[in-house]
Amino acid sequence: MPKFYARRRLGFLAAFTGLIASAGLLNGPAASAALPTPVSAATARTYLASLTVATENRTGYDRDLFPHWITQSGACNTRETVLKRDGSGVVTDSSCAATSGSWYSPYDGATWSASGDVDIDHLVPLAEAWDSGAGSWTTSRRQSFANDLTRPQLLAVTDNVNQAKGDQDPATWMPSRTAYHCTYVRAWVQVKYYYDLTVDSAEKSALQSRLAGC
Repeated sequence: MPKFYARRRLGFLAAFTGLIASAGLLNGPAASAALPTPVSAATARTYLASLTVATENRTGYDRDLFPHWITQSGACNTRETVLKRDGSGVVTDSSCAATSGSWYSPYDGATWSASGDVDIDHLVPLAEAWDSGAGSWTTSRRQSFANDLTRPQLLAVTDNVNQAKGDQDPATWMPSRTAYHCTYVRAWVQVKYYYDLTVDSAEKSALQSRLAGC
């Protein structure tokens, strides 16, 4: 092959490879959510077996009973802290609000460049927690649950995906990205186990089924 055409071919391949990489197809997403690593599938199965099965009860639920987005450090509240943790190249102003950055949503595989397009999901929803035993907690414990940065409970995701999830459990809702299912159910069980929450029968069956494939 003449050197001229060889150089053109190499130049084209380099440009094409760069394009793929910039799109995140070779190196993964530009920003990847940093959910605290959940327990293993084996541990999750053990935890799940120990959870009490009970009918859910939403009597008296109000989202305001779970004080959330409390101050975590300096001017940063819980939402702003998770946005910085889960984003890439996040820039904040003096009040800790994210002014730029990139956020990859592991639920649907979308990447966003505006923090307004991102919600912080309570992986185990507040209403689900109430249904499962949090109704008897103190306000302080509910606040800890709603702002828990230690367990795999808070995650930056696409806002309308989070809104579509609502208060559903894994029996009726799972992330559209099947690659995230194992992480999701492992995290769900860990949070329920740590907070001594119950599961209903359909929820337990769904979790058992998902964990069996992990």
